[in-house]
Amino acid sequence: MTTKIAIIDDHRLFREGVKRILEMEDYFEVVAEADDGLDAENIVTEAKPDVVLMDINMPGLNGVEATRRLINRYPDVKVIILSIHDDENYVTHALKTGALGYLLKEMDADSLVEAVKVVAEGGAYIHPKVTHNLIKEYRRLATNGNKQVSSGFRDVEYRKPLHILTRRECEVLQLMTDGKSNRAIGDALYISEKTVKNHVSNILQKMNVEDRTQAVVEAIKNGWVRVG
Repeated sequence: MTTKIAIIDDHRLFREGVKRILEMEDYFEVVAEADDGLDAENIVTEAKPDVVLMDINMPGLNGVEATRRLINRYPDVKVIILSIHDDENYVTHALKTGALGYLLKEMDADSLVEAVKVVAEGGAYIHPKVTHNLIKEYRRLATNGNKQVSSGFRDVEYRKPLHILTRRECEVLQLMTDGKSNRAIGDALYISEKTVKNHVSNILQKMNVEDRTQAVVEAIKNGWVRVG
């Protein structure tokens, strides 16, 4: 079954590049495009996309406000924010609107396809670099602020979850926490990107979580990885 995509971004060349990448997959069909958040509601009304890729910065109506309005009217629509900003303030503000994804425009084609598939299938996807920054900020606040969180994120005894994961999966989990993409993990471990994807899938299944973000958060809470 084809997933219908709408792309809203004021940079035409970037928009066309994303469209070409997605339409190389039989899984996707780009059914609408626009360069202003003001057009978001009309696009969803007319084209009925399954997933909307929304630029965060646009001259008319920015992507955050456009997403908020869109989801208020169409609560079932799946929105992925596209951004050049990896600052946690941008991310949390965007996700509060109900968006299910936050992607950095620097991500490679394979990661883009993977992220859109995850969201289309009902999951959530946050760029690994952004996830890492969010977790570092949470730990900083936990350490400097509320001391009651110490049992979760402070003074943990790091231990590898070998009772759940294999040694290789532990290495992959650590690199996921470091904000590495599948390709970067493969380069670091001298394995193929396809093998990395298999390891990630096994990690999610064994940890009983839905996506990479949840896996990283749980790993940090349990002291299974280092964050620095």
